[in-house]
Amino acid sequence: QVQLVESGGGLVQPGESLRLSCVASTNEFSTYAFEWYRQVPGNQREWVASIVSDGRTAYEDHMRGRVTISRENDKNSVYLQMNSLKVEDTAAYYCFAERLRGDVHEKYWGQGTEVIVSS
Repeated sequence: QVQLVESGGGLVQPGESLRLSCVASTNEFSTYAFEWYRQVPGNQREWVASIVSDGRTAYEDHMRGRVTISRENDKNSVYLQMNSLKVEDTAAYYCFAERLRGDVHEKYWGQGTEVIVSS
């Protein structure tokens, strides 16, 4: 079982930046792919960005250019740098980890961190 703990959320003004962090409790951190999702109450959880074990990244089209996902394997940490934040970026942001080992597809979610963008 892997526990994911997010942090870094908060209240910011439009145009400001935030860096979200996700720390994973595993000795095999480098073998996992990580993703960030976000969810507004009443809406479905939506994918924001991914980073796989070899460092390749992918971004949701509307977020590309404003967010950067990264990882530090020696710190068991994944980050989401968000710049030029907009009011519509207000959501709970969740860290997700997964890996496939044979027939076992492991999936884990964090508890989320709240981001509020408001003037």
